[in-house]
Amino acid sequence: MSINIKDSQDVYKDAGENVTFVTLNLKRKDLDQEHDVISEFADMSNSIINSMRIRNQNDQLAVAWGFSSDAWDYLFPNANKPKELEPFKDIKGPKYTAPATEGDLFFHVRAKTEAVVYEVMDQFMDILRPITTVVDETHGFRYLEGRAIIGFIDGTENPAGVESMDYTLIDSDEDPDFANGSYAFSQKYMHNMHAWKNLPTDEQEKTIGRRKFSDRELDDDEKSPNAHNIVSKDERDGVEHKIVRMNVPFSNPSKDKTGTYFIGYSKSWEITHNMLTNMFTKSDRLLDFSTPVSGTLFFIPSKTVLDQIAEGELY
Repeated sequence: MSINIKDSQDVYKDAGENVTFVTLNLKRKDLDQEHDVISEFADMSNSIINSMRIRNQNDQLAVAWGFSSDAWDYLFPNANKPKELEPFKDIKGPKYTAPATEGDLFFHVRAKTEAVVYEVMDQFMDILRPITTVVDETHGFRYLEGRAIIGFIDGTENPAGVESMDYTLIDSDEDPDFANGSYAFSQKYMHNMHAWKNLPTDEQEKTIGRRKFSDRELDDDEKSPNAHNIVSKDERDGVEHKIVRMNVPFSNPSKDKTGTYFIGYSKSWEITHNMLTNMFTKSDRLLDFSTPVSGTLFFIPSKTVLDQIAEGELY
């Protein structure tokens, strides 16, 4: 197994204090122009990031961006393609559906201060605006104690620190052309916060499968049969396969709209897809309070691949 952290984008656990997720579509009006702009952006984006890190050294800027399957096919029709990059398709369960939604380019920018996030995304869009339209822009924040907006501690099952790279980065033995890249699945949920807040704490705990304040896992006989931490796993042949996941709260309180933006990074899309399939086919109890409104798979290229794009080598 061989991975190189220095060659990867920021696909580790770091939800940040302030977060922006942006999904764009290519206009598909002038392929030559779009090639030129994407090449320029692949070249300039790292400089923008590095400059901001020098100017604001304490703000812990982290950025990941990439392409959907449709975008890859359009921009790089003659190039090899990441093995598991495909269009996400609806996952239909007996009660709920994980919808597939459009998107060509995806950006996940986070930092301690909102000004840094703004400045980076603003500079990105100065380059990309002529060839793109906006599908979605969501601004998230770190909730109290880093909890999910539903009040539970988030991400305790995540691989920690450098170990997380073993779960997010593609191995050179598995897909050598795309080593150190990652698959990113983005999914936006809207919550029925009134129903959730009116649920007694012990029922909330049964829904999640953990204690709300201590985060200790409940015994199996205490959980709902379809508790979130049971059905959201990918367990095969006695082995639990993990990804790095982040749940980022967002809200417009005056409009009574509150939700969670889920981003999952993995070295294998199959793992994330199995988790999602389990959640929806087994009617995850949390879905009684959380409605997915988007879902798109993206590939986050390594810096090596971004250099190839910048040099026009993939077209």
